[in-house]
Amino acid sequence: MTTDADWLLTPGAIRAQCGALFDLGVAGKLAHFSVDLGRLPDCAAEVVTTIRAAYPDLNVPPHARWRHFVLGGQDRWAPHAARYETPRARARAECALASLSVLLDAGAGADWSYRDPATGTGFARSEGLALASLDMVVAGAFGAAGAADLAGFGADDLAAGFQVDAQNPLAGLAGRARLISDLGAVVDARPDIFGDARELGRIADHLLALATPDLPAARILTTLLDALGPIWPATPRLEGRALGACWPHPMAPGTGLVPFHKLSQWLSYSLIEPLERAGARITGLDALTGLAEYRNGGRFLDTGVISLKTAVSTPPAPQDPLVVEWRALTVVLLDRVADLVRETLGKTAAEMPLAAVLEGGTWATGRRRAAAARPGGPPPIAIASTGTVF
Repeated sequence: MTTDADWLLTPGAIRAQCGALFDLGVAGKLAHFSVDLGRLPDCAAEVVTTIRAAYPDLNVPPHARWRHFVLGGQDRWAPHAARYETPRARARAECALASLSVLLDAGAGADWSYRDPATGTGFARSEGLALASLDMVVAGAFGAAGAADLAGFGADDLAAGFQVDAQNPLAGLAGRARLISDLGAVVDARPDIFGDARELGRIADHLLALATPDLPAARILTTLLDALGPIWPATPRLEGRALGACWPHPMAPGTGLVPFHKLSQWLSYSLIEPLERAGARITGLDALTGLAEYRNGGRFLDTGVISLKTAVSTPPAPQDPLVVEWRALTVVLLDRVADLVRETLGKTAAEMPLAAVLEGGTWATGRRRAAAARPGGPPPIAIASTGTVF
């Protein structure tokens, strides 16, 4: 039988619990946000404009970490990927790289940047985090990404690789480093997923073994949630299970918990291309949800689709009901925007899945909106960052 804990570790639970809060928002019953669906068509039209400008042929790739490795028109990973002699070896390397890079991807803060050693160019936010993590992997900072390599990783290692100092602070430095060291313990404890070699990249072998050749995208996510659950700090447990990015809200039905699993879904999206190159056929991509993060959520605030009922005086923590409401509304509104975008562009969900709308898309539009609204482009609500959520 499926337990409540099992259910909360699925994308279906994300949509159901977020949907319940969304319905309350539309009815005017949420404590912190109001919803104006009349503004949604204009919000979606802006996304259409972004997609047409960036992808005139409407051939939009999925939202994945690989997009951030392309800087200045140059794919920084491609020269390294070419060194692997077999698709399986490349898939292992790419699954390890994507996992490490995504887990280090929570918002960097407005004051951090990474200076590219090759060009001297500075990169901030997602691009900077991507390049810094790629450079660390290529330089061998994580060794073979084995259990012992990861368990021994610390904040000093991350600070050195990410060029962190008093003048270049990285939000959530300690939390990010702890994710990686805790990942080492998980890799060591789960040979069923990471193989007898206890190496992070061996998750590729496990997932490819599940492909016949079809592999549902939701199965990638549930595998990651099962494997990585213990690494997420200060999250609820139910029936003895670590629930990951799942938070309580007083108006949430059933268990009273609202799952988001943002980084795990971001990683699921990012594993698709390596697995496909190795022969898997990923199906049911739209079972995964949009990502409840500040670029997508900030855009709905900046366009007036949602509005705060009261001012925010101090940065709330991720588990604050205000943040839970904001993220839940974001998940549901992304589905609705995707429907409007496809209708305008004459595309089906198969032709333009949610992952493509996110990439094309909602994330880029949110970033542009934030840059126009606030110096430096921070989100409209500052969150107390732990380095492990956004």
